[in-house]
Amino acid sequence: MYFIDFILLFISMLILVVCVLVGVAFLTLLERKVLGYIQIRKGPNKVGFIGLLQPFSDAIKLFTKEQAFPFMANLNIYYLSPMINLFISLFLWLCMPFVSVLFNFNLSVLFFLSISSLSVYTLMLAGWSSNSSYSLLGSLRSVAQTISYEVSLALIFMSFIFLVLSMNLLDFMLIQKYFWLLFLMFPLSLMWVISGLAETNRTPFDFAEGESELVSGFNIEYSSGGFAMIFMAEYSSILFMSMICVLVFLGGDVFSFIFFIKLTFMSFIWIWVRGTLPRFRYDKLMYLAWKSFLPSALNYLIFFFNFKMMVFILLL
Repeated sequence: MYFIDFILLFISMLILVVCVLVGVAFLTLLERKVLGYIQIRKGPNKVGFIGLLQPFSDAIKLFTKEQAFPFMANLNIYYLSPMINLFISLFLWLCMPFVSVLFNFNLSVLFFLSISSLSVYTLMLAGWSSNSSYSLLGSLRSVAQTISYEVSLALIFMSFIFLVLSMNLLDFMLIQKYFWLLFLMFPLSLMWVISGLAETNRTPFDFAEGESELVSGFNIEYSSGGFAMIFMAEYSSILFMSMICVLVFLGGDVFSFIFFIKLTFMSFIWIWVRGTLPRFRYDKLMYLAWKSFLPSALNYLIFFFNFKMMVFILLL
């Protein structure tokens, strides 16, 4: 009996990973199309019908290119870092709630915060192992940014946990059957989205890459497959953060088609922000995390803690 359950778990995980990778492929196409229309141009429209085959041709091109590497690079870590980065971003998806078959554990919020903090190490090792001053500087900037916003992410999440009194993402879905937490916690929800943008190194916080004026950041020495894996990990994280946003404060009903429409809308916001806003200044980014989001999140945490205490006292 248990053996059949393990087989079903494995098949479900495989299907989930394949679906996420296909979603990543089409998210890149959506981004290029949306940015194209924002800048009054077409975007990819030659390969396949309206450019639908473009992501697959890009993947084939990237993975069949010659892999160049710096002469003095620490090769083992240099090659492993992108793989581990992609693995971590796909591993995160296991905490997505499913009533049947797939993992549905009670500490899925804790799992999300723990696994997402591991990606810092791969960024740091990718920059260091390249043995290039520029990639090292890029990785240091990226790590400082990610660590700063993980603090605010965790504190914002704690306010939601106090209201729901559970660390299971399925309970977040069940409690929002009649009322979305977005309306009750609008400022915190906005802070969560902004922290998510910073956590995934996206515009206006893309100091790690800075594509419009820098060559690149920690991934400057990567080409072909290594670059593609870092790229896929980033877009997988964007999809995952969009999914968490829908689950936590947009009434995410996983079992309805509307859930996927909401997820697509949140991913679209990630792209829309990139096409609209200019890049932030690095010192202002740190100021926003430590001087603005941290005190606000702590104040909200105290407020919701007292709120729940009052509710308990009144019920008693």
